[in-house]
Amino acid sequence: MKVLVTGGAGFIGSHISDALLEAGHEVVVFDDLSTGHRENVAEGAVFVQGDLRDADAVERVVSEHGIEAISHQGAQTSVSKSVREPLLDAESNVLGTLHLLRAAVTHGVRRLVFASTGGAIYGEVPEEQRATTEWLPAPLSPYACSKLAGEAYLRAFAKEHGIAGTVLRYANVYGPRQDPHGEAGVVAIFAKRILQSEPLRINAMREPGDDGCVRDYVFVTDVVRANLAAIEGAHEGETLNVATGEPTTTRRIADGLVAALGADPSIDTGPRREGDLERSVLEPSIRDVVPLSEGLTRTARWFADQAGE
Repeated sequence: MKVLVTGGAGFIGSHISDALLEAGHEVVVFDDLSTGHRENVAEGAVFVQGDLRDADAVERVVSEHGIEAISHQGAQTSVSKSVREPLLDAESNVLGTLHLLRAAVTHGVRRLVFASTGGAIYGEVPEEQRATTEWLPAPLSPYACSKLAGEAYLRAFAKEHGIAGTVLRYANVYGPRQDPHGEAGVVAIFAKRILQSEPLRINAMREPGDDGCVRDYVFVTDVVRANLAAIEGAHEGETLNVATGEPTTTRRIADGLVAALGADPSIDTGPRREGDLERSVLEPSIRDVVPLSEGLTRTARWFADQAGE
């Protein structure tokens, strides 16, 4: 198939593009390079620079390249930025998704995989619980609201126009190529700071000095596996959590990276960040995921290799 990957020069999108090429698909990457990097685009993929907010640009890339399926990863993904700039967040995530859906209908694209957020869409997840896809969404940030809107638009277009849609609700994704961007960016931030012999800072879950917010960290290869399966026809019409189900504090992330890199940085504490959930842990829809210790080791090794170049 000829697959369009929006945000394909970014962290997750570039890994998905690589896997699609390896599986024998043709790949067109559409990215505005606001957070992505041209060097992330694999050899063999067609690269088109453009903005999802530009309806004409979206229309052209779908029509001119004969797109058959879409992996929609492009988005404004920072919770804190969405709190500061909710209109920008909506333009990117709501209008951008609508531009893509309209182009898909016009040009006969029959399959779209939508990258949503499990890490933000359920709101606070109480102690000892894991959010399932049956939970009623309770978004507490503009970012989560915009992603929930994208899900709703996809379902409406699927019913009205016959698009085969799949919603993948990601937990906090981490791994090689990650930028210190978005909520899960703490892994990249900590890895870079450790390698630069800089102190780490753990922002509070409630009060400075605690172990930080609790999250569900999923390695990028597990996200890629879910996307590839959906593009190739699995999970049509479904909503899935792509997660581990394992509650992990910010302190545990710091300790894991410190151990993997053999370092001894100082660790400072900070206040709670505006827009942060205290606890977000999901019930995985897909099993056999990469354990946190292995994922952090692989990620740390990649950052160390980059620092040595």
